[in-house]
Amino acid sequence: MAANSPEAVPEFLPPPPGEMLGHPRALWMLFGAEFWERFCYYGMRAMLAAHVANQFFAHLGDGAKSAASLTYGGFTSMVYMTAILGGFIADRILGYQRSILLGGAIMATGMFMLMAPDLTTFLMGLAVIIVGNGLFKPNISTMVGKLYAPNDARRDSGFTIFYMGINAGAFFAPLICAGVIGAKYGYGWGFVAAAIGMVFGLAVFQSLRSWLGHVGANHPGREGWTPVFQVLAGAAVLTVPVFFLLSKSDVLGGVLALMLVGLAVYFVLSGVRSGEKVQLHRYIAMLILFVGNMVFWALFEQAGSSLNFLAEAHVNMPEGEWLPGFLKHFSVFQSVNAVFIVAIAPVIAALWPWLEKRSINPSIPRKFAIGLVMVGAGFAVLVFAIKSFVADGAKISWVWLTLTYLVHTVAELCISPIGLSMVTKLARPKETGLAMGGWFLSIAVANYAAGKIAAIATGGEKAVEGVAPKVLSMGEKLSQYQDVFLQLTFAGLIVGALYFALAPQVNKLMHGVK
Repeated sequence: MAANSPEAVPEFLPPPPGEMLGHPRALWMLFGAEFWERFCYYGMRAMLAAHVANQFFAHLGDGAKSAASLTYGGFTSMVYMTAILGGFIADRILGYQRSILLGGAIMATGMFMLMAPDLTTFLMGLAVIIVGNGLFKPNISTMVGKLYAPNDARRDSGFTIFYMGINAGAFFAPLICAGVIGAKYGYGWGFVAAAIGMVFGLAVFQSLRSWLGHVGANHPGREGWTPVFQVLAGAAVLTVPVFFLLSKSDVLGGVLALMLVGLAVYFVLSGVRSGEKVQLHRYIAMLILFVGNMVFWALFEQAGSSLNFLAEAHVNMPEGEWLPGFLKHFSVFQSVNAVFIVAIAPVIAALWPWLEKRSINPSIPRKFAIGLVMVGAGFAVLVFAIKSFVADGAKISWVWLTLTYLVHTVAELCISPIGLSMVTKLARPKETGLAMGGWFLSIAVANYAAGKIAAIATGGEKAVEGVAPKVLSMGEKLSQYQDVFLQLTFAGLIVGALYFALAPQVNKLMHGVK
């Protein structure tokens, strides 16, 4: 096979020389670009469900939150669903650098469209964001892995540092976009602030692009503007079915299921075609971990929907003048996870090598198991609070919801950065982008399920189908949240225990990958 073919398996070539704090300096450039892209995404996400409920579904009464939860779940699922296509385009057509720049520009365009007062234009804006994110999100994560040699012990720590960039952006975004601008001037202007964040991210990436050197550069023979215009035309066409699926939840579920099955078949066949039993086993292990990832995010992603609505209507914020007003807005809880990530991630990043030196570092499957158990335990905190401290019509103290986010944050750090690193280790070099897209597809399926769960927790499916729901008292609404959160508690604990039991077998399939 020709060496200049996109199909060729490249040897590792280090990025241009230069380090910062023990890591390639290009990591810090990607950190900065991802900071602003996540500022854009999480700033918008903090307002999305509440804006959709109030602006477009208010006529449904109590069913507005349920309808908005399905729209939210559809959007967040497709944001990750298109990642598999974006990974393929980067692998075979544009290269990673141009995919990121084009995807970011498309995302910014969609963000500005969210100012629209009508539902059709608003949904089209979401569709544009979805398509752009597919080109951006998986490819910047893949490039982090390409900065390190396959056996470089810094790789997991590098992904954890990168993950801090994600969450630093996620911390500031809800406070600025929703708590200050959105609350004072309207959520439409909050969306504009998020769009400006994306523009800043593009500026960081372009201005420091030389730090990447050959990493993610154009494929030989694919230079020039023609491939860019071809991908842009394809992106414009893709927005049409994405727009359709945003309002067709059941159809979207079927599409996601087909894509997931197709992905599994592809990687199994790729492992067989490789002629290497080890590679086949590694792909099987990767798919098993994808399943655990789906369960985790279906629970964790209640943050932007059911937990956000819980905060809006059923959580007492701190009283007194010791906090500024924007920190008492319910959207502030969308920053809590990011605060904990930034505070805890350095500890976790240092913990894994420390444990490794003492030969007690948990394997990747066991880290997944710990994360699953802890995400279930986080919901147990809320079940306990509702059952023990809340009378009919009363509200939960903000302390309990904050504690839930703390437990969920530790769980996230056991799965998300570890999973990103795992994909770059288990996939064949020429399929790393596609495998990363598969990782995000598993999150897409999880977000779809999360939207369905949130619709039940916030009002039930009948409200969405046009059947007027029973008007519930505050106590009955909280009881409904409690019932759903109890089921999520059991789901996390049971699946986590299963992964603990399966860990030795999955480790064998990984053939030495740690």
